[in-house]
Amino acid sequence: MSPAATEYRFTDQIGHLLRRAYQRHVAIFQETVPDTQLTAAQFVVLCTLRDEGSCRVPRIVEATAIDEASVRGIVERLKWRGLVTATHEPGDARRTEVALTPAGRSLVEQTVPIAEQISELTFGTLTADERATVVGLLRKLAGMAPS
Repeated sequence: MSPAATEYRFTDQIGHLLRRAYQRHVAIFQETVPDTQLTAAQFVVLCTLRDEGSCRVPRIVEATAIDEASVRGIVERLKWRGLVTATHEPGDARRTEVALTPAGRSLVEQTVPIAEQISELTFGTLTADERATVVGLLRKLAGMAPS
């Protein structure tokens, strides 16, 4: 075995570390949010609708970085729960306009303070400077503008 092969540790690679951090965050979300049916992905879709108002699926995809097929599934599940409405343009079921219902807006309002606690738990013992550095670097890696 070559020395380079023995030096490579997948556990030190960015993809692995990002995945582990995300898995930890999602686990904290699921443990903390009182609505056991609400997933982190559903929550960000609801937040997008709160921020954007009524919008089409491609805008939700752009805002959330969740693939279109997944967004469509999330919208269907949220629709079943009465948290969103999804109306189709006549003759084109692919052009779906999605909006929050009053129940959806209420759930977002109730969940945001909890989501803030989840972020705190995810950051753990990081200092304020470390938190700002992590967020800044992740935004840069994701190709996003600084906040």
